[in-house]
Amino acid sequence: MTDRVVLVGAGQASAQCIETLRKKGFQGQIDLVGDESHLPYQRPPLSKKYLAGDLGLDRLTIRHQTFFDEHRVGLHLGRRVLGIERGNRRVTLDDGRSVPYDALVLATGSVARRLPLPGADLAGVHYLKDIADADRLRSEIEPGRRAVIIGGGYIGLEAAATLRHLGMEVTVLEMADRVMARVVAEPVSRYYEAEHAGHGVRLLLRAAVNNLEGDANGRVCAVNTAAGRIETRLVIVGIGVMANDALARSAGLACDNGILVDTHCRTDDPLIYAIGDCSNHPSLRYGRRVRLESVDNAFEQGSTAALNILGGDHQHDRVPWFWSDQYHHKLLIVGLSQGYDRIVLRGDPANNSFSCCYLQEDGELLAIDTVNQAKDQMAARKLIAARVKLDAAKAVDASIALKDCLLPA
Repeated sequence: MTDRVVLVGAGQASAQCIETLRKKGFQGQIDLVGDESHLPYQRPPLSKKYLAGDLGLDRLTIRHQTFFDEHRVGLHLGRRVLGIERGNRRVTLDDGRSVPYDALVLATGSVARRLPLPGADLAGVHYLKDIADADRLRSEIEPGRRAVIIGGGYIGLEAAATLRHLGMEVTVLEMADRVMARVVAEPVSRYYEAEHAGHGVRLLLRAAVNNLEGDANGRVCAVNTAAGRIETRLVIVGIGVMANDALARSAGLACDNGILVDTHCRTDDPLIYAIGDCSNHPSLRYGRRVRLESVDNAFEQGSTAALNILGGDHQHDRVPWFWSDQYHHKLLIVGLSQGYDRIVLRGDPANNSFSCCYLQEDGELLAIDTVNQAKDQMAARKLIAARVKLDAAKAVDASIALKDCLLPA
């Protein structure tokens, strides 16, 4: 019988798990452990509105104190879990306390990938993963000041757009031959490269960084690349994240690019679940294991874990989606494009509204990238889940609704 649920990691996934547990009638003890002193908060705005000062901490918070009071949640904020005693069914905190559990939920998220180069630990070198990171960075933002961003993915480009909005001079260094190369097709990359250039961002592709140079006071003063030296007093590193699975590994749970779970969000210990960015789960739609870094995935897995803790038999089976806001453009990605055979472009990027469909050889729609094109992304969620096949000749015509571009069954 489950009377005590402990959640490790105070983010979107845990907040949703708690809400679902109580909504479905769980009356037992719930404890939430988070290594930050803050209540669960949204992370996507950290590189955008929060960094720009347009969104305060109060609006960033997912659930306020009254929620946790009303849902009778024991909060252990600013505390780290040092270990999991699976035999005794308890976790040990860094203040010496032990918290017992009948079901344990790991929602430990991800950690920023560190720059493995000389000078990476100099003052003025920033990462952007939590509120403390964003606050440190905000304290150094000044109009006219020069910043170098290492990495042309979501975080790097969102930060670049925000810093330009705040009047800074920005250079983005990307080692690939186009931005966001791992997640979008070339037409989408080229569109965003042109947008950033149009807003005054200096974008250097195929840029190999050798080291970061410091001054006599131990502060970064330049980034040395294979193509030359770039002077700067501010560097942001955005080269991806890794699953925060160290606690799970130390407890002997199976991990491989995240904590391995089944479709019910259970680890190889039936009393322990893993949800959100830290979990690696089987995708029923795509037939392979995936680890997803998205709010929607955290939300859905939080609900799934809660329902199964309560004795249900619920599988996590949802087409993933992601978004990125840069300047006044919204990029939405639905599905996973790996393994596609061709792309079909709907609309003209010059009009700032278009979509890029990823198709297999037989026309099956695997994924879609949309830029300022809400209708396509909304339709694609259902179509991708249904494994429909598109008539490419029709799909290129953006005046035809995506749902009307299907091949005959």
